[in-house]
Amino acid sequence: MTVQNVFTFAKLAALVIIIITGIVQLGYGQTQHFNFEGSESDVTKIALSFYSGLFAYNGWNYLNFVIEELKNPTVNLPRAIFISCILVTVVYTFTVVAFHTTLSVAEVLGAEAVAVTFADSLYGSMAWIMPVFVAMSTYGGVNGILFTSSRLFYAGAEQGQMPRILAMIQVSHLTPAPAVIAMALLSILYLCSSDIYALINYVGFATWLAIGLAVVCLPYLRWKQPHLARPIKVHLIFPIIYIIATIFITVVPMMADPVGTGFGALIILTGVPVYFLFIYWENKPKAIRHAIDGATRTLQKLLVVVPSEKTM
Repeated sequence: MTVQNVFTFAKLAALVIIIITGIVQLGYGQTQHFNFEGSESDVTKIALSFYSGLFAYNGWNYLNFVIEELKNPTVNLPRAIFISCILVTVVYTFTVVAFHTTLSVAEVLGAEAVAVTFADSLYGSMAWIMPVFVAMSTYGGVNGILFTSSRLFYAGAEQGQMPRILAMIQVSHLTPAPAVIAMALLSILYLCSSDIYALINYVGFATWLAIGLAVVCLPYLRWKQPHLARPIKVHLIFPIIYIIATIFITVVPMMADPVGTGFGALIILTGVPVYFLFIYWENKPKAIRHAIDGATRTLQKLLVVVPSEKTM
């Protein structure tokens, strides 16, 4: 986690520099870009635009994937989510305000790296430092997502919902190496899309549909199994509000971008053949069983991984 901490602090340092610069710019009266000219009023497009915003603020969700890695998760998980949501909202809001003291909406949308364009406009010979910060921030983001999302694959395989190779851990480092590699390969596959906004919409629809369906289970279980042990418990009003919001950002965008949401649905459906082949289909022909077992053993030898204690 030392590596992750270093890159997180680098990102925060860059954002603090940008925010301070924005405050100075506001002091000079640079508010010409603070207008709502050309704003969209179509509800369907507004709902679709939420995907880009939620993509930027979705880090809190990854904390749920690493509960096994947390010390005292019943205390630290809610605390981490609460602190991170407030911190990120405040920092990102001030950062966006700072950007618009110098850049127009068109310049922000057209920039390959907004922070770099901002620095080029204001920092002169010191502008080189911002690409370094952006690179460190990007590396930290990739590292964090690989760390957390791979644990989702690992936990699913532990529960028998994914191929068992994904539930194995590397002997020397005690990390779920197969799950990390699977996550990396899927990430590379997503690079086939050249339009980042389209990709965010595809994945955003799939993500929020899955999260919404998971949250629907919470009030249902409260009703059907009220006496279950619940170390982390919230008032039902919060999941109800969350479900309503999720319906808005999944159902309404279907009208604005049926093709994009259709691709999002296809992303979910790609898991069906994998589940059918490796999990649901128990009476496989001997040839298929031997092929799967052979592939599993080969990967075990290549990656030097063994089943975890929970799956043995």
